Amino acid sequence: MLPQDIEAIAEAVVRRAEAKGLMIATAESCTGGLVSGALTAIAGSSAVLDRGFVTYSNEAKVEMLGVDSDLLASFGAVSESTARAMAEGAVARSRASIAVSVTGIAGPGGGSSQKPVGLVHFAAHGPNGRTVHLEKRFGDLGRDAIRLESVRTALGLLMDAVSE
Repeated sequence: MLPQDIEAIAEAVVRRAEAKGLMIATAESCTGGLVSGALTAIAGSSAVLDRGFVTYSNEAKVEMLGVDSDLLASFGAVSESTARAMAEGAVARSRASIAVSVTGIAGPGGGSSQKPVGLVHFAAHGPNGRTVHLEKRFGDLGRDAIRLESVRTALGLLMDAVSE
């Protein structure tokens, strides 16, 4: 059962994409498929969701999305560059014209002073060919809360992309 606000925005994304004839893909790391899960909770989502990539490891990002391994080595998995490459790779490797990506540190461990727990990078690649990036620092809210806030943010980016 989804929180009501997440269900509402997921439904709005599905309806808007359907009205515009747009297909969506997701590229998720720290959310582990929760964004595509929120979309598929909506009846009729099969008309707009092409596929979801869960790319938790760096190897998966490279193999499934075509993220450059040199980019990962230089900037790390949790970075603007990686989020952009994930969203662009999801469009390139699917039938979708829109993709959203999520990569971050949900905790409780794994953070550092430069990349603390709660740091999440998002990107959305839209039908206009433009990629938008968003960085959020949720703080150490706990793993579940960070993941839910990440789903909310990703769905918001998708809504913006389908509304262009």
